[in-house]
Amino acid sequence: MNNIVGNKLRSLRKKKGYTQEQAADYLNISQSAYARMETGESNSWSSHIENICEVYEITPEDLLKSEAVIINNNQQGGNSAYYINQVLSEKLIEQYEARLKEKDDIINFLKEQLNH
Repeated sequence: MNNIVGNKLRSLRKKKGYTQEQAADYLNISQSAYARMETGESNSWSSHIENICEVYEITPEDLLKSEAVIINNNQQGGNSAYYINQVLSEKLIEQYEARLKEKDDIINFLKEQLNH
């Protein structure tokens, strides 16, 4: 999935005429971190998804669904694109929920530290 999102990020960045440095600045991350997202080496895009969508003026679903439709163009039948989009959406939700749990765990840990 990182490669799907990375390819989409690269395409969106080029359509906007941004350099990797500019895109990284908009997301408040380093250029090298952004480059790793584009190459699929990093899944940190999931923690920046809201900002990515704002910068590129897309929805989270748009970030994932475009590649799924391309996959469907090489197959027969209309249900495979729906299935692929469903799987990608579920994975995105899982990653988002994991990040939220991680945030809650950190907050709880910090609250405990304050109470001690």
